[in-house]
Amino acid sequence: MRRFTLPSPFTSKLRSLGIRHWSLVILPVLLAVAPATARAAHFDFATASIADIQAAVAAGALSSEKLTQLCLARIAAYDHAGPKLNAVITLNPKALDEARALDAERKAGKSRGPLHGIPVVLKDNFDTFDLPTTGGFYGLKGSTPPRDATMTAQLRAAGAIILAKVNLSEFASGGAMSSLGGQSLNPHALTYSPAGSSGGTGVAIAAAYSPLGYGTDTGGSIRGPSTSNGIVGLKPTQGLTSRAGIIPLALSFDTGGPMARSVADIAVSLNVTTGVDPRDDATKRSAGKTVPDYTKFLDAGALKGARIGVARDFFGQDTEVDTIIESALSALKAAGATLVDVKYPDAVLKLRTDLYNAIRRPEFKWQVQDYLATLKPGFPKTHADILALSEKITAPTNGVFPNHGRLALYRQEAKSPPLTDPAYLAAATHGLAFVRDSITAVITSNKLDAIVYPTSPRRPQKIGEELPAALAATTNSPTNFANLTGFPDLIIPAGFTTNGLPVGISFFGPAWSEPKLLALGYAYEQATRALRSPVNTPALPGESFDY
Repeated sequence: MRRFTLPSPFTSKLRSLGIRHWSLVILPVLLAVAPATARAAHFDFATASIADIQAAVAAGALSSEKLTQLCLARIAAYDHAGPKLNAVITLNPKALDEARALDAERKAGKSRGPLHGIPVVLKDNFDTFDLPTTGGFYGLKGSTPPRDATMTAQLRAAGAIILAKVNLSEFASGGAMSSLGGQSLNPHALTYSPAGSSGGTGVAIAAAYSPLGYGTDTGGSIRGPSTSNGIVGLKPTQGLTSRAGIIPLALSFDTGGPMARSVADIAVSLNVTTGVDPRDDATKRSAGKTVPDYTKFLDAGALKGARIGVARDFFGQDTEVDTIIESALSALKAAGATLVDVKYPDAVLKLRTDLYNAIRRPEFKWQVQDYLATLKPGFPKTHADILALSEKITAPTNGVFPNHGRLALYRQEAKSPPLTDPAYLAAATHGLAFVRDSITAVITSNKLDAIVYPTSPRRPQKIGEELPAALAATTNSPTNFANLTGFPDLIIPAGFTTNGLPVGISFFGPAWSEPKLLALGYAYEQATRALRSPVNTPALPGESFDY
């Protein structure tokens, strides 16, 4: 190594000041002005954002193939072994081949964008032309649809790798289990529910099976698993993303959306999964309302001057949850937001559950049959077929599980009137308009940028726990207001209870306000950084390195 010496005038001056070892002065200065690129970057898979992943790939320290191997290793360690979280229904056997092909594309100078080579998981009600789509129902085991869902196709076109199809509440309703997938476990506390219906996606993201996942939301099905598993999730404005090729639960409410470990990754997802789709008329409403790059709204200072409503109607059900949300409110104020307590109209609070059920139950009965008609012969074609098959399973048999909660709902749905029934039409037309106008009035009259509330007013339930009727009547989360109105709702980790269970806070706003919600949510996330890796899925060898 060549020895470095200073010119004699400099050394003479240093000696005159009593400094005999010039390195004590010069080296700290050199280190201080050294370019950041000269310092090693650190990569930690369990906490890495999509941008972090792409930076490591660009530096040659990671590839899509290696990234996919990391994901598959975690699934092997924590889903199939170890705590056996039971989130995955189907693995893509060609995932590594697809990763290698995308690495070759990148090497040839072609990048499809931020999702190039990123593994994603899909709730198993998103159609995939090359993998079965079951809705978690054992009667659809092995059913491969004729084409991708629109969102699936958008993700593939953007370079994403469909890594796995994951568990859900059966047909996206009725509790956090399915007759085909069984019960998934919360990676933070194995005896507690990961919530539904997108519970498998919530588990997969929290346990770092993949950086990004997708769920569907009809009454809180993205938001419940997001808060229960301590991750970020977005229920978009209805019509911002396409439902084409997603098994319907109730098209008046259904929405597909992203789940991730950061607000930034949610924004990246929206860049490739929005827009008008001829296969879904609801997306026509998004014309002129989408933006090409949602990441430009990620502003750490966005809370300064913001006016935030606090929906106090949904406090008072769990003292620890309330304490955590109060701390979140303090963080909002410290970041410059003005908080305003708001109350939803009593009439809206009283009718919301009955209104929701009056629409959801008949819609599933009839709309699922339209989906079933697209499938190959040999699979159920009617709601009556689904009910009959469900009634046959009375005990676990050959990987099929009785699902008593969903069976009870099938029986209720079977009694539903046709979609021409005057009561249904009144609910779908006038009831929804009343709720939408009422909530809009709360937002506009208080001049709010958003409303915040505890996404779930109570911590996750223990698996199999049934609350007393008097308590259960008070535990309804306000999440279904976002479905009754069609408005967006962004969930961000807020903290943890003393027994290690996650608590989330919702940022709820008017239609097409995703840019504002992303800005506010990002600012809150950066100020609090409440994301925590689950204790039951620790880091594996090779997931953390400097480069």
